[in-house]
Order: sequence, then structure tokens, then C-alpha cells
Amino acid sequence: MDLQYISDTEGRHTAVVIPIEEWNNITAKHEDLKHLETSKSQSIRQKPSDFFGTLSKEEGEKMQAYVTQSRNEWERDI
Repeated sequence: MDLQYISDTEGRHTAVVIPIEEWNNITAKHEDLKHLETSKSQSIRQKPSDFFGTLSKEEGEKMQAYVTQSRNEWERDI
């Protein structure tokens, strides 16, 4: 198997690259590794809009009031 090692600036190995044919052979033999391919594609970063509605309007208003109060206290103390 032709492996390629990726090293950091101090020469420590940080990753390994294997040929795709070898990867396909390994995943064919070990079905449990298939989830590694799908989990990468499904781990898309979430956007703030994905969390819309997780706080009630009342909780949001309380939080906003607290932030505003904290900013006013910060500016007053400076």
C-alpha cells in the first residue's frame, strides 16, 4: 500500500493519505467504516437560522434586556 504522510512544521506525522482504491478495498471488507464517508457529507455547519424558534419570544426579550443592561453598565463604568 502506497501511503503518504502529512507532517507539521516540526516533522510530526499529522495525517495519512491512502489511494482511493485501497480505501474502497478496506471499506468493502469493513462495512462499519462506511459511516465515515456519509458522516462527513452530513456534518454541514449549521446556520443561525437553523436554530430559529428554539427560544420563546419571552426568553429572547429577557436575554436582550439583560445584554442591553450589561452594555449600559459597561459603558457607565468606563
